Amino acid sequence: MQNMRPVLPTELLSRLSEIVAIRTGLYFPPERWSDLERGIAAAASDFNCPDLESCAHWLLSAPLSRHMTEILASCLSIGETYFFREKQNLNILEERILIPLIQSRRQHGQRLRIWSAGCSTGEEAYTIAILLNRLIPDLKAWNITILATDFNPQALRKAAQGVYGEWSFRNAPAGLRERYFNKRSDGRYEIQSYIREMVTFSYLNLADDVYPSLSNNTSAMDVILCRNVLMYFTPQLAKHVAGKFYHSLVTDGWLIVSPTETSNSLFSPLMPVAFPGAVLYRKGANTDSGSYASKYEVVQPSEPAETVIPVLPDVQQQSADAEISAVRDELRQSPQPAASESLSDLAHHCANQGRLDEALAWCEKAIAVDRLNPSLHYLGAAILLEQGRHDLAGQWLMRTLYLDPDFVLAHFSLGNLHQSQGRYRQAQRHFKNVLTLLHHHQQNEILQEADGLTAGRLAEIVTSMLDSLPQLEVNV
Repeated sequence: MQNMRPVLPTELLSRLSEIVAIRTGLYFPPERWSDLERGIAAAASDFNCPDLESCAHWLLSAPLSRHMTEILASCLSIGETYFFREKQNLNILEERILIPLIQSRRQHGQRLRIWSAGCSTGEEAYTIAILLNRLIPDLKAWNITILATDFNPQALRKAAQGVYGEWSFRNAPAGLRERYFNKRSDGRYEIQSYIREMVTFSYLNLADDVYPSLSNNTSAMDVILCRNVLMYFTPQLAKHVAGKFYHSLVTDGWLIVSPTETSNSLFSPLMPVAFPGAVLYRKGANTDSGSYASKYEVVQPSEPAETVIPVLPDVQQQSADAEISAVRDELRQSPQPAASESLSDLAHHCANQGRLDEALAWCEKAIAVDRLNPSLHYLGAAILLEQGRHDLAGQWLMRTLYLDPDFVLAHFSLGNLHQSQGRYRQAQRHFKNVLTLLHHHQQNEILQEADGLTAGRLAEIVTSMLDSLPQLEVNV
């Protein structure tokens, strides 16, 4: 559709585009000023402004809270999606990535971790779940994580409910609704519960929040899909997010963006890999290792590759083993607190590489040295959550709270766990506990075991999480 002629004066639109870029990271060059106007008009009612122009002047003069900034960003980003969108990319994901990966993991761990970043109302995440349901007949024997994140609480609420109208099925494969949805009396379609339960929806702001992190389950991903999201960001913010995605992937992991977002310089730490009709990005695989990832054609950059964000090299197994050996020697001579801290560092190190069994083993050794340390029990719970062992993780989180009832991140993790399992009232209770406990912390105080997350930012995240909970479930 051709853009409409802008209504606001050019000077006002120019100032608006600058302030929006500063406050939200969203990029609106002159050719997209009509989109900027539409978004601000949509946000006017949320900000109690009578019309577009008054809202524009208010945005230029009023200080916005982070919550209000996210409302503005959600109105300015389209967030339109549907089932099996961009079939070319999905066919590549299924045939050239998932099938070989499943074959490889069937022999080693039966574990997959996939992240839909900027999931909007959930159609992409459920599409991935449907693909895996088709590809893995013994799905119950696998540890499957499909994490779907967005910063829009309303979109997350709709995603968690899993109810869609006809428009979400345009271009969907034949038989999709009949096989995976139940038709409701209002004419809409509700996704089958066994597909809905495969996906964990969670609040996360790609621009500001901490990732990768055990605290929000964003580390050691095999595949990250972030399609039609980075195109809205300023170049600087897009590069920042791309660098974080790099660290969130395991070695040989894949990043999938939309065809319009491909850029060798933007994703320079990753290898561009050519497929018919698409370019995907892969993290530092060893092409001599015989792994499935080495079979693809690596694209030579057509533009100078810039490493904008310093990227730490991956720690290979040999150096990791040397580090572990050195720590063992250190532990023989260490007093108890230092010993548990070293073991905890090893657990973090292994978990960030996706070596979760080793990570849990080191964590258990640390607990054996320092049994009453709640941080160690919380670390073990975070590792168990990444392994998909949710019941046991819940027990470890409760043990953490037994040792320290005010452990904020344990309440937060329990809230996320209950939410992912559809226990919304329990989730609400733990999220409210978080907000109560945060009153005792300074806004800029970095929380225990939070990977740099401040108390003020966690309060904003939890408030958005509460907003995203299905209202009917919470208010029973």
